[in-house]
Amino acid sequence: MQGEKRHEETSLKKKTFKGTIWSIVERFSVQFIQFVVMIVMARILTPADYGLVAMLAIFIAVSQSLVDSGFSQALIRKQDRSETDNCTVFFFNIAVGFGLYAVLFFCAPLIAWFYDEPVLTPLMRVISLSVVANSFVVVQRALLTVRIDFKTQAKASLTAAVASGAVGITMAYTGFGVWSIVWFQLSNLTVNALMLWLLSHWRPRLLYSWQSFRELFNFGSKLALSGIINTLYNNIYKLLIGKVFKASDLGYYSRAHDFSDFPSANLTTVIQRVTYPVLCTIQDDDLRLRDVYRRFLRLSAFIVFPLMIGLAALARPVVLVFLKEQWLYSATLLPVICLSMMWYPIHAINLNLLQVKGRSDLFLKLEIWKKCIGVVIIICSIPFGLIGMCWGSVLSSIICLIINTYYTGKLIDMGFLKQMRDVVPSLLYSLSMGAVVYVVSAVVPVEWAKLVAGIPAGLAFYALATKLTGSRDLRELILFVKSK
Repeated sequence: MQGEKRHEETSLKKKTFKGTIWSIVERFSVQFIQFVVMIVMARILTPADYGLVAMLAIFIAVSQSLVDSGFSQALIRKQDRSETDNCTVFFFNIAVGFGLYAVLFFCAPLIAWFYDEPVLTPLMRVISLSVVANSFVVVQRALLTVRIDFKTQAKASLTAAVASGAVGITMAYTGFGVWSIVWFQLSNLTVNALMLWLLSHWRPRLLYSWQSFRELFNFGSKLALSGIINTLYNNIYKLLIGKVFKASDLGYYSRAHDFSDFPSANLTTVIQRVTYPVLCTIQDDDLRLRDVYRRFLRLSAFIVFPLMIGLAALARPVVLVFLKEQWLYSATLLPVICLSMMWYPIHAINLNLLQVKGRSDLFLKLEIWKKCIGVVIIICSIPFGLIGMCWGSVLSSIICLIINTYYTGKLIDMGFLKQMRDVVPSLLYSLSMGAVVYVVSAVVPVEWAKLVAGIPAGLAFYALATKLTGSRDLRELILFVKSK
């Protein structure tokens, strides 16, 4: 019995490691390409161009959440899923995708009227085609995730990134302006969907079951509603900035947010995609679940915190080196946004646990409470301008973390204080490193040289500090990698 359990644990570690590596390869190779494309396009286009597309982000993001409707998470969690389940979700997603496109198509003039930007009507009618494209591959992604097969997803994403990057840069250089951003985003999702369809072995059959729909919907609908609330909240900054301030101000905010997204949101995606199917396999063993959960928590903080603090310390040279002087105001917003975004992976692991334990009802309740508090903070921060709104997001992130950890403490005895004890060492290492990076970069007069000096100094300090103090997280990371 013990030998069988050890074999299962070894197999789980191998699958986790392999899945993590390929998920990292997919996210960061793709995001690196898109990051380079963004830099090239941003040097050609204006903050106002990016601001116009950002005004549509909330509508596209909510539609993408509705297309999924929580069914992909329900499929991943269901250990005895059938072909009928898969096909039911597939046909439902397509119907929702086309329905949402019709809604967005006819509501485009209203959206343009709301922002007082007539050009948004044709922009919305084109970019919303991405909702239809995405609806065709929700099941394929879910089944690949169940198998922790991120290698196939990496191939699809990488191909899409290269193809869409070529489209976006070519259109930007040839004078298409804001349309180059629209076609860049649309071509990315469309090519990705085509590649997933070609590379995935699963094909739908003419099957549909209302019983299967109700069973999956009972779990997935609460996650879907939670996802919509979360999506609305995450994009409400763009909605209000676009309405209250100028399109260029939204462009500055969007670029700063994109820089912070590169390490934080991408690592959060990796963590969510890998931890969810892994934790689902041990959902009934609370002791083992808590142990694996704590390891994910500590390693996430150990990796993400220094990246975000380092980016905050080097915000000005990063913006000036990679973008033009016209984007300089983004450097003022970036450090504050980094302080908010650094907690996202911790949020993700906590929320994954609620899904693993089948408590989508608690998941929904938490989202409602958090977003109500967040909206109040956003409204109160508007009079203080963009900087005030960014500091409001920091406060909101910390409050939401306290709320998220409440039920984690109830389910597996890992509440806020226990989680903080696990991540505080990484936070202290990171803050010390950030101070070193800031001082080193401050004494260097040339912007590109600040990066050349600051980044190695930060890496060296972090590695040396964790090594000399005998960091448990460093030892665990090294052992984890060496064992593979």
